[in-house]
Amino acid sequence: MMDIHQILKQLPHRYPFLLVDRVLEIEKGKRIKALKNVTMNEPFFTGHFPHRPVMPGVLMLEALAQAAALLAFDTLGTTPDDKTVYYFAGIDGARFKRPVEPGDQLTLDVELDRMKAGMFKFTARASVGEELAVEAALMCTMRTIA
Repeated sequence: MMDIHQILKQLPHRYPFLLVDRVLEIEKGKRIKALKNVTMNEPFFTGHFPHRPVMPGVLMLEALAQAAALLAFDTLGTTPDDKTVYYFAGIDGARFKRPVEPGDQLTLDVELDRMKAGMFKFTARASVGEELAVEAALMCTMRTIA
């Protein structure tokens, strides 16, 4: 379990780009279950779309990647510093199954499939209730910046 204060210590993202509100479960080296509460106050809803607000698919994938980063840091037993950046290296098989709207709670389920030479591969799914919203295979890597 991890609250927003612990998440802020692990992820460099801040408003409006921090997309994980709470970690419900974390199993070192295996999986993480986290939440993103989607509210009408999200800045992207102003333009996506004014008449029918829908969370952009790329931001659902970003929320999953942030959850994946929390799992990776927990697995490695590290807290990233200002010189560490966690990047997307690839997204495969992304499928969007259901629109995510204001008032929805996105449950982020991410499993670590492989970790080799600083490269991480995850199976990621986000759901609203029992309904799958998005699924994808995510590849991420950590880099030290100058």
